[in-house]
Amino acid sequence: MVWAIGDVHGCVEALRKLLDEVSPSEYDKLIFLGDYIDRGPDSKAVVELLIELSKKHKCVFIRGNHEQMLLDVLDGGEDPYLWLINGAQATWRSYGTLEALKNDQTHLDFFRSTVYYHIESVDGIDYLFVHGGVRPRIPLEQQNPQDLLWIREEFILKRHHLPYIVVFGHTPMEDVFIAEDKIGIDTGCVYGGKLTAFCVNNGKKVQVSCGRAW
Repeated sequence: MVWAIGDVHGCVEALRKLLDEVSPSEYDKLIFLGDYIDRGPDSKAVVELLIELSKKHKCVFIRGNHEQMLLDVLDGGEDPYLWLINGAQATWRSYGTLEALKNDQTHLDFFRSTVYYHIESVDGIDYLFVHGGVRPRIPLEQQNPQDLLWIREEFILKRHHLPYIVVFGHTPMEDVFIAEDKIGIDTGCVYGGKLTAFCVNNGKKVQVSCGRAW
């Protein structure tokens, strides 16, 4: 089975509960749609859990806009303002200090290894897993990474006309959003909603409540 998992945002307890309920086997693949960090209570613990999980299970880690903001600051030397107004302080606290995060080579390697998108064929259907979405009518190889990370309405409200069903996170919704050409599974865990795992093989969804908004 191929499972897509929505935005975690530091909600490590919800992630643990979700993985317990999914109970993946050695044959399953887990595709995480990005935004592992920021806003929630323990970004560091989330990353640690994902690294350990990948040692036992087949995992794909999509890059979210929050991981990109981290890399822009730590690798690109950009001003941290954009990251700060999007919840960076919660991540810094979880590592103790920003300097401690800069010195955590294993976790930095994890962030750098994330990918902008992943294609998976399931039962003859091609799925494109991405954090934000795609710009309609633009071939995948010509997509701007900024759109893959940040796009919202321009993608959600229009047919994209690419040869995939696009599975995405980034835009919080009350429940899983299913359209003819796209599936959205960010159900707003960090805002007091749910963390969702969606099985593309059969449409099954597993959800756990975060319990509170952060």
